[in-house]
Amino acid sequence: MLEEFFQRYFIDPIRYNTGYNVVNTLTYAIILGVATLFVYRVLNRLGIKYDNAFFRALIPYMVFGAFTRALTDAGVYPRTYLTVSPGIYFLVFVITFSALLVTHRLFEDWRRVFLWFGWGLVAVDLAALLARGDVDFNWAVLKYFLPALAVAELAVYALSKKLSLVRENSYLFYVHFYDATTTFVGVDFMNYWEQHVLPRFLMALTGTAAVMYPLKFTVLYVALWLMRELEREGEDKELLDFVRMVIFILGFAPGTRNLLRMLMGV
Repeated sequence: MLEEFFQRYFIDPIRYNTGYNVVNTLTYAIILGVATLFVYRVLNRLGIKYDNAFFRALIPYMVFGAFTRALTDAGVYPRTYLTVSPGIYFLVFVITFSALLVTHRLFEDWRRVFLWFGWGLVAVDLAALLARGDVDFNWAVLKYFLPALAVAELAVYALSKKLSLVRENSYLFYVHFYDATTTFVGVDFMNYWEQHVLPRFLMALTGTAAVMYPLKFTVLYVALWLMRELEREGEDKELLDFVRMVIFILGFAPGTRNLLRMLMGV
C-alpha cells in the first residue's frame, strides 16, 4: 500500500512528466521549510553570516541549477531523477553546500573562491551546450517575452510607489514577476503547459496564464506581511532575511529555466 502510494504520487509524476499533484507539492514544501531551517542553523554554527556578499556568491549556483535543468529538457544531459524537478534542487543543493563548506574551510577569501567556482559550473554547462552543437535557438520568444516583462516590471515599480511592503521587498516582486512572465509567455504563446497544481487550476479556470501575476502578487504579499509582523515581534531578522533569499531563488531559478528552455526551443 505504501509502495503504491509513493509510486503514484512521487515516482510516476517524474517518470511520465505529468506535473505536480497536491500530495507531492505539500511534501516538497515541508521538506523545503525543514531544509531552510537546517541550512541556516549550520551556517550560524560555522559563523557564516548571510549578507549581500553571500547572496551575490550564490547567484551563479542559481544560474547553474536553471541552466542544467534546461539542458536536460534539451537532451544535452540525460533525463534522470536528479536532473529534473524536484531532484535537480537536491543535486544543486548538495553541490552548492559542499562547495561552500570546502571553500570556507580552506580559503581565507572563501567568498571569492566560492563565487568563481559557481561560475565555473555555469561554464561547464555552456561548454556542454556548445559541444552538442545541434540545439536550435528560438529567438522569436523574445518578441513576446521582452514587452511582457517590461509591462510586468513597470507594474511592480508602480506598486512600489503605493505599497511600502512592495517597496521594501521590490527585488522579490521583480524576480517573481519575471518568473510569472516566463510562464505567461510559455503557456499563452509557445504551447507549453504548467506543472504546478494551483496555477494549473487557475489557468484552466481563467483561460490564461496571465493569472500568474495576481497569484504571485497575492502569495508573495501575504508571506512578506507575515514575515514583517514576525520581525516586529522580535523574531530573528537574519533568519527572515535568509527566508527571503530562498523566496528569491524560488522565483529566479524556475524563471531562468523557463526562459532558457523556450530559447532553446524545447
